[in-house]
Amino acid sequence: MRFLHTADWHIGKKLHGYDLLEEQADAFQQIIGIAKTEKVDAIVVAGDLYDRSVPSVEAIEVFNRMIVEMNLQEKFPVLAISGNHDSSTRLETGGPWFVQSNFHLNTRLDQAFEPVEMNDTQFFLLPYFEPISARLYFANEEIRTIEQGMKLVIEEMKNRFKPDMAHVLISHFFVAGSEKTDSETTLMVGGLDTVPLSLLEEFDYVALGHLHGKNALQAPNARYSGSPLKFSLSEMNQQKGVWIVETSHQETTFEFREITPLRDVVQIEGSFKELIAPDFYESIDREAYLHIQLTDRAVIPNMMNQLRQVYPRVIGVERLYGREQQKQKHEPKKEIKTLVPTELVGRFFSDVTGETLTKKQQIWLAENFETIHQEERGK
Repeated sequence: MRFLHTADWHIGKKLHGYDLLEEQADAFQQIIGIAKTEKVDAIVVAGDLYDRSVPSVEAIEVFNRMIVEMNLQEKFPVLAISGNHDSSTRLETGGPWFVQSNFHLNTRLDQAFEPVEMNDTQFFLLPYFEPISARLYFANEEIRTIEQGMKLVIEEMKNRFKPDMAHVLISHFFVAGSEKTDSETTLMVGGLDTVPLSLLEEFDYVALGHLHGKNALQAPNARYSGSPLKFSLSEMNQQKGVWIVETSHQETTFEFREITPLRDVVQIEGSFKELIAPDFYESIDREAYLHIQLTDRAVIPNMMNQLRQVYPRVIGVERLYGREQQKQKHEPKKEIKTLVPTELVGRFFSDVTGETLTKKQQIWLAENFETIHQEERGK
């Protein structure tokens, strides 16, 4: 079985206010081109098809055109799941007749236990789910974290394994040992979303979504495809693309195929005078999304408007003067930004009382944050 693994399309996402639908459509055309060149048997999309649970009309139109071309015109079977950015309820509309054209879209936990069989491979399509979904499905009130839920999920999947076939898991979670970037919305509430890599060892390949870099996880049988586009400055040096995976009962191989962005994310540095000089800007891809590091100390009237006359897609301007002092000043803030909500509350509690949270308090806190997170997703 030979398939293409992609994820995190985030159709409708904006980059510092700039619409990315044109870039997303271009990246999709490259994905289709790779699928045809590589003669794949199917295309896997591991979640976050949309950027918002209620996507714009324009985003829906782009997605519909993609699916029509990929599935109906080019006849590629599609195996997709909902991610944490998707509304599973809205996305599953039409699901019962999608399968008639070999478009398999799972949005509920219970669907994950009926594998899609193609050639010599069983695909288990596991959408993003909250711990409460696992509690209800397994009728087990002790399930409070994704890890606890995933242990039972994987065990049930393994009971469906056919010994003469390869087994592929398509999922959308944060796997322990992975690295995030700035554009990935955190799922973590007190560690609720972390999935140990050891749980995934029985699968020949795990096609992951959620993290936007292909190197976020380096496991022998599991990879994040990464997003097709760069969605933040922290992804500036990432290589974007898709995995081409080939499975058999004996061996699984995967190779990366790169996508070239229609407009790249680039950082440039210089004084204001240098930046608006033709000798400088004619050597720059001015159509790129630019983050500018400005070396001037003086105040420059109407600076942003003048820069945007030369560079139409400025996503940020950073003043470099006083950099060392600013770095020292902001280091504590950077550290705080990396903390999950329960850790922030725990630190505040310790600062105020001089004590640490008890185990019972930590459990109560995690459960309440989970409830809040669930309510926020339902709005």
